Amino acid sequence: MIEPVFYSTFLIRTFEGSQPLTNATGFLYRRKERLFLVTSNHVVIDRESKHFPTSLSIDFHTNTVDLTAYVSFSIPLYRNGKSLWRGALDSAGIVDVAVIEIDQPALPRGAHFKAFNEANISSLNTPVNIGASLMTLGYPMGFHDQLHRLPVARQASLASAYGVRFQGQGFFLVDAWTHRGLSGAPVLFRLDEPPENSDLPWFVLGIHSARLEAGSREPEHDEVLGLNAVWYADILQTLTE
Repeated sequence: MIEPVFYSTFLIRTFEGSQPLTNATGFLYRRKERLFLVTSNHVVIDRESKHFPTSLSIDFHTNTVDLTAYVSFSIPLYRNGKSLWRGALDSAGIVDVAVIEIDQPALPRGAHFKAFNEANISSLNTPVNIGASLMTLGYPMGFHDQLHRLPVARQASLASAYGVRFQGQGFFLVDAWTHRGLSGAPVLFRLDEPPENSDLPWFVLGIHSARLEAGSREPEHDEVLGLNAVWYADILQTLTE
């Protein structure tokens, strides 16, 4: 038996037509009867880097005993010229979180997965102490257990006041060693037991976005900061209304 949380998080491959583009991370979130894939907004569109994928692909396990059994599932990002994903703006600009509703009748037969739900989304009043031990679950630079299609966990710690918008942005900071490919990864806080109405003993505090860099850093003299922007998970309530 493996921890069920491993089944919540997926390697995302982006495509423009049939052309592979990039790798990222995403996780499943259930809002009542609806199911969503959550990732970073810049995974589905990034005008600055001219990244315009038309579809995503994730792999579902089809056997909980034989973890090598899986099937790929394609998710279109547009239909009739309109985006199928949802993004958001706040007072500071674009929120770097996107959700795509999953067409559940189209899921592969036998697809096994876990999804976080409303009970797993922390509120901004959740008491999380500075320096608290957190976890990111994802696919840094696409690295993972390729045989069993499982993500890897990285340790992180809370680096800014939780509940406060860092520099007026809708994110907080974590101190962690991260890489490309973790965009969209859930940042998790372990609980002693699952919250009511969930079988996953975790709070999703936020969605990993990007590493931050000090404008004054001189690469030949200064190490990287090791600080990362994580968007508050309460945005999922708005995006999935």
